Amino acid sequence: MNNITKGKNHPAEIRRTMHLAAPVIIGQIAVFSMNFVDTVMSGRLPNKEIALAALGIGGAVWSAMLMFVIGSLMIVQPTVAQLDGAGRKKEAAAQTRQALWISFSLAVPFWLLCYFSEPLLTAFRIDPVIVPVSAGYLRAVSWGAPGICLVFLLRFFSEGTGYTKPTMFYGVIGALLNIPLNYVLMFGKLGVPALGTVGCGYATSIVIWLQFLMLFFYIRTHRHYDPFELMSHFERPDWSVIRDLLKVGLPIAAAIMVEGSLFVGAALLIGRLGPVPAAAHLIAINFSALMFMIPIGLASAVSIRIGNAIGRAEPVAARYAGMIGFVIILFFQTISATAMFVFPGFIVGIYTDDLVVAPLAVGLLFYAAIFQYPDGLQMLAAGALRGYKDTRMPVLITIISFWIVGMTLGYYLTFNRAMGPAGMWIGMIAGLTVAAGLMLLRFQHTSNRFIRRMGSENTAESSPDVAA
Repeated sequence: MNNITKGKNHPAEIRRTMHLAAPVIIGQIAVFSMNFVDTVMSGRLPNKEIALAALGIGGAVWSAMLMFVIGSLMIVQPTVAQLDGAGRKKEAAAQTRQALWISFSLAVPFWLLCYFSEPLLTAFRIDPVIVPVSAGYLRAVSWGAPGICLVFLLRFFSEGTGYTKPTMFYGVIGALLNIPLNYVLMFGKLGVPALGTVGCGYATSIVIWLQFLMLFFYIRTHRHYDPFELMSHFERPDWSVIRDLLKVGLPIAAAIMVEGSLFVGAALLIGRLGPVPAAAHLIAINFSALMFMIPIGLASAVSIRIGNAIGRAEPVAARYAGMIGFVIILFFQTISATAMFVFPGFIVGIYTDDLVVAPLAVGLLFYAAIFQYPDGLQMLAAGALRGYKDTRMPVLITIISFWIVGMTLGYYLTFNRAMGPAGMWIGMIAGLTVAAGLMLLRFQHTSNRFIRRMGSENTAESSPDVAA
């Protein structure tokens, strides 16, 4: 590993990675800020404990399906990056047009799950006071399901070409639009009836479709995309291409679903404890998820750089890009963990001043601070493996880490040991730690395998800068 970094310009590689990552991070933070704003504004509604709990549980169900959508379409990013690196731009666009059919096929079950969610919530034995409010939110947000599938398809195509700024643009604009729409629909302004958390769902749906339109016209008109000719024509399904995309994409979706199920399951199980623990958990997990946008952005950047290097047949450059990513993620996770350790009261105060919910949420932020490191490392490693299109082994790793270790331990501590929400958070920390260790070992194995297969270190000595 030292031979790979010898003679490399580390500051230059960090700049290249951050050149790709910064717009994605800003865009992810902007997109997530919609959820942040939803949570803060729900904390100002009447019966705020129920509103917060309902939004947290409804958001968990929405996120569960969204994670599968993201995972299924995420293969577009490394596929485009590898083909772009090999100079096969039109083929990259053709692969994306075939992925459009995957996007269409995902939109229908996504809508159905959200629109008809009440039996699911009841089956999970959610507090009966919370169920109708959560179901109403999910019916409203379900109309944005087809739009979000299209948004992620176009986003992953753009990022795969090495152009990540559109993620930032549509994210920031959408976040700004979400605030007034929430205000009008949730609290009943400008003659609109006060819809509470249901209004929050409708606002999200409207913003999603506006984001799709912005992203569509940006890609259609910007000269960066001209060589790809993405929108030059519409294609019928090519089942062999779709099958190949799904062969790599579905394991990504499965891995993300398994990981996400740990957090979704935690929210649903804590929902059994009542509105106050559910609301406190939502606050802690919401802020932690906001900080998680940084690892997501860095993982995308590293995936793109690795995919592009592999397309150029430069496996040592690919591995070096991954190693630099791990250095960067440790720096950022230290900052987020420190913020949670030092300022928990201030952070919780942004969400609520409830004298019952706030102290419990402050205690949970301590656990959130601890899992910043394993969470960031496992996400970065997963992004690096996607750049290699190594997607099957991560599924097994996530099953072992999140279901066998994380969920089992969390359930035991929460209910059998009566630790409440803290028990579930300890389980999540354990699962993330195991995942981080196994993912790092897999990255080392995969990067070595590509170096042996594609050539020696000499193949990467003159790597062109695809991010510049």
